Amino acid sequence: MKIDWAALGSVFGVSLVVTVGLVALFTLGIMGLSRQERVTAEGGSAALAVTGAYACFAACAAAVAYGISLIVV
Repeated sequence: MKIDWAALGSVFGVSLVVTVGLVALFTLGIMGLSRQERVTAEGGSAALAVTGAYACFAACAAAVAYGISLIVV
């Protein structure tokens, strides 16, 4: 039995990048929502923070849905 180390390294690298990317997107979304609460408490408008937060959550959901579609197909 021969192990293709290059392919195994590629799979490991891609999964590491995707995992870090999803965690970063989710963190940015949470930070955007917390910024919204802080700005609202100070009396400002936080529409941009909320839009950015939901965009991060949508990108995270799209990446997960794409990954699931790759597994199913």
